[in-house]
Amino acid sequence: MLPTRFARQNGLLKAAVVGAGAFGRHHAAKYRGLAGVELLAIADPSLDARKSATATHGVRAVADWRELLGKVDVVSVASPAVTHAEIVRAFLNAGAHVLVEKPIATSIEEADALIALAEKMGLILTVGHQERFVFARTGLLDYEDSPLEVSCWRMGPWSGRGTDVSVVLDLMIHDLDLVHQLIPGKVRSVHARGRVERAGFADEASAAVLFENGAVARLETSRVAESRRRGMRAVYADGAVEIDFLTRKIANTTPRALNALETGDPLAESVAAFVAAARNGKAPLVRPRQARRALETALMIDEASDRSGALRNRRELAAYAAAN
Repeated sequence: MLPTRFARQNGLLKAAVVGAGAFGRHHAAKYRGLAGVELLAIADPSLDARKSATATHGVRAVADWRELLGKVDVVSVASPAVTHAEIVRAFLNAGAHVLVEKPIATSIEEADALIALAEKMGLILTVGHQERFVFARTGLLDYEDSPLEVSCWRMGPWSGRGTDVSVVLDLMIHDLDLVHQLIPGKVRSVHARGRVERAGFADEASAAVLFENGAVARLETSRVAESRRRGMRAVYADGAVEIDFLTRKIANTTPRALNALETGDPLAESVAAFVAAARNGKAPLVRPRQARRALETALMIDEASDRSGALRNRRELAAYAAAN
């Protein structure tokens, strides 16, 4: 359903960012770089974060995001994941279009309520799966046939961010979004294991996701790895495509003609596309129901991981991933 309440066509479109952490600061910079957009304010409960935001962006910084309700046309919500549902709901009710960082919420019930509210209010709701912009440019999503198997790996050192949720909701959900773009249909079953090291939730996870069409996705994610690794391999009936997102190299043994991996500035593209959607009602690249689908699978993985119990070390986790 397309929005019926477009943002103002003439004059400055007023924007705000909730959350002045790393992602929030980046969102603020992207709004400031867009013509026809005025970054009105940034909200964060941390005094140090507010001082830094004001010094960097020269805008008002408030402790309570509620002060901004009814005063902006568009808002980016880059606060901790567990706060997404409450903040997004409030801004939608106040008539603002919303770009929320992933995940859309931390429960399916919350996600469904937000999607229904956005549709009722005639407002844009989109989610920060920015890597979709990079992936779409390769052209792999332009082909109708789906892979038989997809493998994803995403490893990075500890940053201290996103610890209010598991590494599945924090990082793996990016790959789940891409997997769902490649493999249509419903998930049949999930097997997963996780390992807790520094946060109160799994910091490393491996999962095998079986789809109703027989395809399988295998995913490994860590936020406590010694070094960065990030890639994907999609196996088709006529060959395989392997992408290294760090070196930007693509190995392709299929007859599909693919473009080079150009990373560009996916966050800038995401914010610009969001603003354009708010202005003219064009559907954003990332639909909220697609974000809900990735969330649903992520929660299934978390549940399966909880049932199986946390593993003691990386060797056990690697052995599990190899066996599944």
